[in-house]
Amino acid sequence: MSNCLGLYIEDNIIKYAKVSKDHDNLKVESFGVKFYENIDDAIKQTIEETYSYKTPISINITEETYNYFNMFALLNKKDLAKAIKTEFESYCADKGYNPNVFETRYAIVNDAEEKDKLRVIHVADNKIELNKSIQKFENYKLSNITPISISITNLIEAKPKENCLIVNIEENTIVTTIIDEKVYEITTLEQGSKDILNKINLKENSYSKSYEIAKNTTIYTSEGKNPQDIEMSYLEDIMPTLYEIVGQVKKKVNDSLKKIDKVYITGTGALVNNIDLYFQEYLPETSCEILKPYFITPTKDITIKDYIEVNSAISLALSGLGEGIQGMNFKVLSFSEKIPDWLKVDVNPEKTKKEKKYLGGFFTNDLGQKLDKTEKSLIRTAVGLGILLVVYSGFSILLNNQMQQKYQEAEESITSTNAQIELADKDNIKIQSKTNEYTTILKNLQEINDRVKDVNASKNTIPNLLNEIMFSIPEGVQITSIQNTVDRKIEITAQSDRYDQLGMFKAIIQTEQILTNVVSSAGQKENNVITVKIEGELP
Repeated sequence: MSNCLGLYIEDNIIKYAKVSKDHDNLKVESFGVKFYENIDDAIKQTIEETYSYKTPISINITEETYNYFNMFALLNKKDLAKAIKTEFESYCADKGYNPNVFETRYAIVNDAEEKDKLRVIHVADNKIELNKSIQKFENYKLSNITPISISITNLIEAKPKENCLIVNIEENTIVTTIIDEKVYEITTLEQGSKDILNKINLKENSYSKSYEIAKNTTIYTSEGKNPQDIEMSYLEDIMPTLYEIVGQVKKKVNDSLKKIDKVYITGTGALVNNIDLYFQEYLPETSCEILKPYFITPTKDITIKDYIEVNSAISLALSGLGEGIQGMNFKVLSFSEKIPDWLKVDVNPEKTKKEKKYLGGFFTNDLGQKLDKTEKSLIRTAVGLGILLVVYSGFSILLNNQMQQKYQEAEESITSTNAQIELADKDNIKIQSKTNEYTTILKNLQEINDRVKDVNASKNTIPNLLNEIMFSIPEGVQITSIQNTVDRKIEITAQSDRYDQLGMFKAIIQTEQILTNVVSSAGQKENNVITVKIEGELP
């Protein structure tokens, strides 16, 4: 049986879960949440409480960036790796970055738009920040560092042809898009639980208390009862952030190339009661539910919500146990770390009296005297190296045979590919001759089409704007004037007796992209009526 301690670390909070694996059976041995001021003390305390001194540890990376490259599907593995490296170096050159500063990993899926291409999900993390994380665990058995966006997929069993989003509302919100059972896109949102907890913390002056308040707050949907005044004060801190998140999730669902069947919600934000119903109101055609680890069955003592609270930590532990997408581990293992524990030699053994008595006859020198600690250590080292040499020789022979087989397969593949390239070159000559013929026709058609589009866009722009505003204006907000001042610039004068309604109106215009580059003036209050001007440009 193997086990792993998953630690999801963010500012002020550590979520931990120790997971064991026996064949195909998974079990969460211990889990919890810690609030800290000193990260080193918190890590030490967590490892002590979970008895994980020699247990492999899996953590999340924190400064990763994501890029997407398209590659031809016919490239072999070696050429594909070179092409991906070249694409990333080109990206760094455009941004003025030094590519050597980054540690990179990537995953490959089939492109949903072009079947003859591959989509590369490229993840890069700053080596300096990565080393800082590694140094925190230099006295422990750190074995895995994985992006939470990838590891979180370990908690679901995606059904064939079911497309879904995993919305992980932690410190920042990360949306993982899964198409045809494979990770297809990762989006990081600026909004997250940090915004909620920081706002509540300004009132409570306690991060742990703010966390508990958010955890026990209930969202009252349109069909539910009205909240109490106390809950309302906290909902004012929670709802603006959730509104921004659900708006961007809705946009991703609508813009998806394939229909999204399900939205899973997890992370600290998922602990707010009724958040799944809140998402469902905005996504009526998509099933929305809280992400529950597929292998966990709740008991009388532990509810499923207790496990959901540490979903991120559980998913990291599963990555450390070899579950999910492989090749995303940013921890480069040293040679000694790759040696199995049973081959390692303890140079300072702490034997019990019973063990010493049992081994006493073996650990003697030629004079019949007992060996000292140094001699015993040398013997153990020699035995360990001998076993290691035998294992290494066996693996070398096996790998050499496999390499010869792969080399032969590669030669056959190259021959076949060259033949296909010759056929493709001939087809390319024919296509090129036709391309020149159609270029002039397409150019003329494009010019006509552009003129028609401009006419249609100008014709319907203002009616569409009025129609969108009519269906989006919040209750209690009154529009006094709408002007098309210059070109595509629109100026809206609105009034209400409540600031929050005017703020919501502006947020709707911005989020739903009714207007772009939206700005508003400071509200002017007169006779209990607040008037603001909202300016923006037609999209």
